[in-house]
Amino acid sequence: MPTTPSAALPEHAPVVLACGLATLDVTQVVDALPGPDEKIVARSLDVHAGGPALNAAITAARLGCTARLASRVGTGAPAAAVASELAAEHVELVDAAGEGWSLALSTVLVTASTGQRAVVSTNATTLGAPATLPDGVLDGVTAVLVDGHHLDLAVPLAAAAREAGIVVLLDGGSWKPGLDALLAHVDVAVLSADFHVPGVDGAGTLDAVHGHGPAVVAQSHGSGPVDVASWRPGDVTDGAAPRRARLDVAQLDPSDVVDTLGAGDVLHGALLAAVAHRGARTWEGLLDALGAATDVATASVTFPGARGWTGDAATVARLRHRVAP
Repeated sequence: MPTTPSAALPEHAPVVLACGLATLDVTQVVDALPGPDEKIVARSLDVHAGGPALNAAITAARLGCTARLASRVGTGAPAAAVASELAAEHVELVDAAGEGWSLALSTVLVTASTGQRAVVSTNATTLGAPATLPDGVLDGVTAVLVDGHHLDLAVPLAAAAREAGIVVLLDGGSWKPGLDALLAHVDVAVLSADFHVPGVDGAGTLDAVHGHGPAVVAQSHGSGPVDVASWRPGDVTDGAAPRRARLDVAQLDPSDVVDTLGAGDVLHGALLAAVAHRGARTWEGLLDALGAATDVATASVTFPGARGWTGDAATVARLRHRVAP
């Protein structure tokens, strides 16, 4: 099970682990999405590593954490490109890919005028033989993020983290078969606006997800407020009623939005870093960590791609201070 080395980070940097999907993304910026049988010319082309857990791990590393990624990458030219990029970003790769594993690929079209994206991808749904992660993968880890992919890796990892007292976060992009088994080991679930529990209407989503295990459930709504509910001891009010809040998100002028690609991944990586730096064990602490994470995600959409912001040293320094003041 090969790994890439992690470069030295500042002393006492908290250690975080993201478990989930890694992909190779082909991103093209276009004036408009093509219609049926239409051929268009892109403004630009970029090929880079992607995936929710991978982007979150790199985000956390840029925000001052020692980051690990547990995923399936494998061998071959596309996999080598992903592993090389992770090494350059100082993210340690714990690769559980078995023989014959094919790296997931994503094709992304970004509309230049709005920054909105359209994505076609192959997800990690056909896993083959279950794999195990090496002993020591949780050594020193203070917070874990799972994205709902590679459930045969994520479920036992989350269970072991919970048993060790490590905070487990979920990037809830969408409901996936078997997700209920993972939710049983999650402390804080942060859902996308598109997340729907089968058979549950939108208004009951937070309560339904809590019913599967997480004590804290939040749902983002793009640039709109984040809904948060907590059933943790001390956060419950009036008997069994949870504490609830709506967390405002900083607003941008539409002309400042360059690319919304990966903003959700950045949000989860920033929350992972904020929880690792701060602890965020109280209601107020969690809301502040979420606020810091939304600020990082908002800043990210003013740059191209999920990690364009990481190329601006002043932005990285400002956001690192916001996450770890």
